[in-house]
Amino acid sequence: MTQDLFVSTRKGLFRFQRSGGKWQQTYVAFLGQPVTAFLADPRTGHWYAALNLGHFGAKLHRSTNQGATWDELTMPTLPKSEDTEAPSLNQIWALEAGGADQPGLIWAGSLPAALFRNDRNGEGDWQLVEGLWNLPDRAKWFGGGTDDTALHTLCIDPRNSSRLVIAISCGGVWRSEDAGASWTCRSKGLFAEYMPPDRREDPAIQDPHRIVQCRDKPDHFWCQHHNGIFFSTNDLESWQFAGPRFGFGVAVHPKEPAKAWFVPAIKDELRVPQDGHFVASRTRDGGQSFEALSNGLPAGFGYDLVLRHALDIDATGDTLAFGSTTGNLYVTEDQGEHWHAVTHHLPPVHAVRFAAG
Repeated sequence: MTQDLFVSTRKGLFRFQRSGGKWQQTYVAFLGQPVTAFLADPRTGHWYAALNLGHFGAKLHRSTNQGATWDELTMPTLPKSEDTEAPSLNQIWALEAGGADQPGLIWAGSLPAALFRNDRNGEGDWQLVEGLWNLPDRAKWFGGGTDDTALHTLCIDPRNSSRLVIAISCGGVWRSEDAGASWTCRSKGLFAEYMPPDRREDPAIQDPHRIVQCRDKPDHFWCQHHNGIFFSTNDLESWQFAGPRFGFGVAVHPKEPAKAWFVPAIKDELRVPQDGHFVASRTRDGGQSFEALSNGLPAGFGYDLVLRHALDIDATGDTLAFGSTTGNLYVTEDQGEHWHAVTHHLPPVHAVRFAAG
C-alpha cells in the first residue's frame, strides 16, 4: 500500500510519497495560496482543502479524483445577532470525517471558534452546531495568539462517532456525547499561569494548543498546553501534569497510549527551540520521563518552530513527520530514533497529515 504524506503550507498543498526507499514530492495544488487544513476522507477517498486567501477570504475545496480536479464548496457561515451583522469566518482550522457509521458527515472547526457539520460529503450548506455557539462560557473565551478564539482540534471517539472532543484556544477542552447538541467542559487539572491566581484553574479559559486521542485506547489523551504537557487516562475526567514543556504539536502512538511525541520550544515572546537546539521529544512511560531525539536533525543552531498541526504519526505508529515554519520537512520510520530531511525548501508549513493511498 502506498503511503501518502500531505503537507499544507503558506504557498500550496504538497503530497510526498515513499518510493524506492525515499520520500519524494509527487503532487502540488493551490500553488501560491495558503492552505490551512487538509483531509483525505478514508471512507470515500475524497480530498478536502481549506484555504485562507486574506483579502478574498476563507475558501473550501474538494477533489473526488485524487487531486486531478478541485471543486469549490460552499463555505460555512456564522450567524448574525439582532444588533450586528454576521461575523466573518476567517479560517477553517480543523477538518475531520465522521465515523464509519456516519457516511457523508464532515466536521469543520473555525476561527472564530465554531463547529460545523455537513452530511453530504461537503456539498450544499453547512450546519452550525448551535449547542457550542450558544454556550454561556463562550463569553469567557479570548484569542490565544489571534484576535479571535479558535476551534483548532476535533477528536472523534472511534467507539461512538457521536462522542466529540474539541480544543479551543484560551477556551478549554469540551466534550459532547450527542454529536454536538450539548457540551461539558473537560479541563479539570489544566492550569493557566498567564492568568491571575484566582483564575489559574478556570476550566473555560485554558489554552490547549493541541489534543490527540489514542486510536486503540481511546480513554487516553495527550495535550500540549501553553503551560506544559498534560495527559488523561480516564476518558477526560481529569488531566495530569507531565512537565513544563512549551510547544504546539503532539502525536500519540495508535496502540501504546503511554508513548507520545512533541517538538519543544520556548514560549511567549520567543517561540524558538531552547538554546537554538532543534530536537523532538518522546515519552515512553506516560510522561514520567522524556528523551531528546536529535539524530538526523540539525547539529548546530536551528530555529524551526513546529505548529500545532505540523506533527503527525501514521497508522503503524512507527513513521512520524513534522514540518517547520522555515520550510523543513523531517520524517522518521523508527519512532524518532533516526530522522532524515525530506526537503529544506518548502514554504512555511501549517500542517502535515498521513493518509493511506
